[in-house]
Amino acid sequence: MTASDLESSCPLITPASRSNGPRRPLHILILGGTDFLGPHQVRYAAERGHIVTVFNRGRQHAALPTSVRHLRGEREGQLDSLKSGSWDAVIDNSATSPAWVRLSAELLKDRAELYMYVSSTGVYFPYLTSRIDESIKPTLVEDAGKACSSFGVRKALSEIEAEKAFPQKTCIVRPHYIVGPGDSTYRFPYWPLRFERGGEILAPGRMMDPVQYVDVRDLTEWMIRMVEEAATGIYNVAGPRTPMTMVEFLAGVQAAVSGSNPVHLTWIDDYDFLKSHGIDEAVPWMPLSGDNLGFASINFDKALERGLTHRSLADTIRDTLSWWHSDAVRPERKANPRLKLTPAKEAEVLAAWKRRRAAIFNA
Repeated sequence: MTASDLESSCPLITPASRSNGPRRPLHILILGGTDFLGPHQVRYAAERGHIVTVFNRGRQHAALPTSVRHLRGEREGQLDSLKSGSWDAVIDNSATSPAWVRLSAELLKDRAELYMYVSSTGVYFPYLTSRIDESIKPTLVEDAGKACSSFGVRKALSEIEAEKAFPQKTCIVRPHYIVGPGDSTYRFPYWPLRFERGGEILAPGRMMDPVQYVDVRDLTEWMIRMVEEAATGIYNVAGPRTPMTMVEFLAGVQAAVSGSNPVHLTWIDDYDFLKSHGIDEAVPWMPLSGDNLGFASINFDKALERGLTHRSLADTIRDTLSWWHSDAVRPERKANPRLKLTPAKEAEVLAAWKRRRAAIFNA
């Protein structure tokens, strides 16, 4: 598949076709604001003329517009700086604890018109069917006592807390894998960096396995436009705009990493073998079986109807790689990235796979 083939398979909505600027400046409070999602939200909101306040611990120093107001505190009880002021909307990026959401939402419920909570498609685990839409209720919440450490359960319970404090004034955003510049998880940047290095590359899963993800800028810009519309309800947010397989994804990465060294893909299509060697995901891929059967077929039609747009995979890959090589990423992080699949681990698994194949062939 060529780069042009890949681009044509993913029709885009161009910036010119997005909604025009807001009718009036809004006062927006962002809980977080300096990690992955926050800087993109803050910059886009400021560009559109909004007055932005961020609340966080002040430990990270993202490059934000000088117009942004900073409030300091901790989500777990140190909320004094939020006890005065009012806002048109609150965007809660940082809470994975229902107690944190309860504290902040109760404190702000009479001083904000909208509470937008960033949840996750993880609330749908186990993904036992395909095309999961917003009508599907999180299934593990009823048994939260046994699964209280589950990310998806904590997100689902946090949604409930937001809706309790802001009835009819809550917007729940459930993103799939969030990728792009600023990704502090090391997960998605693995791919452009790996193709840049070249050589034999372990390609996990089956070529036709579907993958889903959303560029952080597409997500956050859509969120700000939803705030402008005072939108409420629950929305799955994913991409690409049209279905993509793992082989198409890797072809797209290779095409986007210009000047990369020659590469050779070795596909390992045995899920059990991959899991036995500690490879149970390689964002945006996950083995689609058992509880993860419908993981990569989340329905996001509702968000599309409300104006969700999608950049090309090439843009996401190139911009992620450019960010990684910029001064925005600390040298010590570049030198020692906490990659789940290190070069040594990859070589080890590839060697084991080849031994296994040879043994089967010679049997």
